[in-house]
Amino acid sequence: MKRNILLNPGPATTTDTVKMAQVVPDICPREKEFVEVMREVEGGLLRIVHADPEEYAAVLFCGSGTINMDICLNSLLPEKKRILILNNGAYSSRGAEICEYYGLPYINLELPLDRQPDLALIERTLQENTDIALVYTTHHETGTGLLNPIREIGRLVHRYHGVFVVDTTSTYAMRPIHIAEDEVDFCMASAQKGIMAMTGLSFIIGRKSMIEASAGYPRHSYYCNLYMQYAYAKAHGEMHFTPPVQVIYSVRQALLEYFAEGEEEKWARHCRVFQAIRAGLTDLGFRIYISEENESGLVAAALYPEDPNWDFEKIHDYCYERGYTIYPGKVEKLGMFRLCALGAIDQEDIEAFFDVFKEALHQYEITVPIRYSC
Repeated sequence: MKRNILLNPGPATTTDTVKMAQVVPDICPREKEFVEVMREVEGGLLRIVHADPEEYAAVLFCGSGTINMDICLNSLLPEKKRILILNNGAYSSRGAEICEYYGLPYINLELPLDRQPDLALIERTLQENTDIALVYTTHHETGTGLLNPIREIGRLVHRYHGVFVVDTTSTYAMRPIHIAEDEVDFCMASAQKGIMAMTGLSFIIGRKSMIEASAGYPRHSYYCNLYMQYAYAKAHGEMHFTPPVQVIYSVRQALLEYFAEGEEEKWARHCRVFQAIRAGLTDLGFRIYISEENESGLVAAALYPEDPNWDFEKIHDYCYERGYTIYPGKVEKLGMFRLCALGAIDQEDIEAFFDVFKEALHQYEITVPIRYSC
């Protein structure tokens, strides 16, 4: 099978064994045999973030990563309380949009996009707004590569008796996460990201006690209700609605491969890949938007060159035709492209990519090293 190297922020490059795990006999997802597969997957997902299965549950949904954001925000807000969105990127901004669409009361705390948030400002906001019950942030803003300090934020949230929800879509199963030690109540991800399975399954890992408390909260959605899905799975071992059957088989295989590689070894591989990306961009003269002290170690967002010959689409197409996918940035009015260290790739894949990338720059007569006016 042709192997493409995806340097976009997801879906990630997968192994052939994960792809082929989807080729299984047809089965009704209500069969006991498939319920056992679901249980196995749920257990593996909890294990990745070191979640005690007595205290935490993995709740599965059919959809992309945004469904997790939707579910947590609309399901976990008590009556007459507010949500605090820590907004420093495209994906935390999406959290604010979800609140807007549901008419949920929220504070949109807009923060700088290129550095970690001011913890004193977050604490002051919590002090001054005692009706905040839920705080939402993104662990890793893949639009830029910014990493948020979730443990420090979580500690503040719990000091003021809030629930801390973290979008870990682009760190789960990549950067090590210890859900309790990191002061996280709910985290989330999708199958096509860190565990390197196929697109279509998303999951929320959260405290059972908090999910059960939410049974009496105002309901805003039928399909996207966390308690209903949790309660149904607890009672029947199944998803309430039809699951993405073949994708779940790919997830089971991806989890086997995750644990075979090992948490620390996998993170070390992602670090190798990212350092190769950063070195390759720097050697060419590209400016990386997020500084090393603020970056995730998973995404490098490089500013477009101030070169009249630069055309991202042409560079993209040149690389794509040769098996490499690059991706545009997510900061409004600021041109950039992203290279991401996700997926079943290693350092040699990045070195091979830069050979092609340099060819593209030469093909379109873009001056190297890249120069900026200021």
